Amino acid sequence: MSSIVRARGLTKRYGGVTALDGVDLDLPAGRVGLVGANGAGKTTLFRLLLGLSRPDAGTVEVCGIPVADDPIGVRSRIGYMPEHDCLPLDQTAADVVATFGELGGLPVRAARQRASEVLDLVGLDEARFRPVGGFSTGMRQRTKLAQAIVADPRLVLLDEPTAGLDPSGREEMLALVDRLGSFGIAVVLATHLLDDVAQVCDHVVMLDAGRLVTDAPTDSLLRQTGTVTVDVGPVALPALTVALASRHLVLTTDETGTVEVSVSDDADLDTIRDVVAELGLPLYRLTNRLTSLDDVFVHRAPAP
Repeated sequence: MSSIVRARGLTKRYGGVTALDGVDLDLPAGRVGLVGANGAGKTTLFRLLLGLSRPDAGTVEVCGIPVADDPIGVRSRIGYMPEHDCLPLDQTAADVVATFGELGGLPVRAARQRASEVLDLVGLDEARFRPVGGFSTGMRQRTKLAQAIVADPRLVLLDEPTAGLDPSGREEMLALVDRLGSFGIAVVLATHLLDDVAQVCDHVVMLDAGRLVTDAPTDSLLRQTGTVTVDVGPVALPALTVALASRHLVLTTDETGTVEVSVSDDADLDTIRDVVAELGLPLYRLTNRLTSLDDVFVHRAPAP
């Protein structure tokens, strides 16, 4: 995938605070997770990509266009879903989204038609003529997503799209983000929830205190750890742990009936399989445990 965002030495300061410190990026035209704690520099990076703020040093390009040279041209290619509650509460979702379509360059009738289509896409077809003020948090988040994509941008910036959502709403929002790639829209999803990134993003950018921690494909970060998880249920757990320990395997257990076993080669996996079979235990799960993005962040973040 070609780079849709390219930054070199990107630096931004606010008084004595360095929000971004010499950041180099090459973001592919896929689904990119931008992760970091509050104050890590995620919002500052978005402002620089949108041309709403100028860097103190370095350069940044979006869709091959230097932002400093043509910020309006860059913004015409970007959709933006802000984190904060910014929708006019007395307007209907159809009016809000159609207005953003017109601002994005669509004729009035085309903007209305496109608004109807994207509101249907995000699950608000039946609610599109209701005032936004009566919407739930999840419905408002969906409306913000709809306005961000109504003008068919090449890139959409999503700032904490799952903020304030319950588990069901969060899963639905992530499913929508996952679908954007099939429409040819590149995504940069800013969040502090690493699980969201692992679930839907192909590429990960981690920031910590304005510095780049990592910029890499998600798969390359989620490597096998040399540990397998074996789930036989809590009743069968004691028999399994005794048998595995007698075979000199290193393991840890928990109360749910799951045991994690350190393995060095296929012979260790064969031993686990044979023990389960010999004891006639139920085997609910046998999987390799991968590193998590939390592990990556902790081990790569610079010391304070």
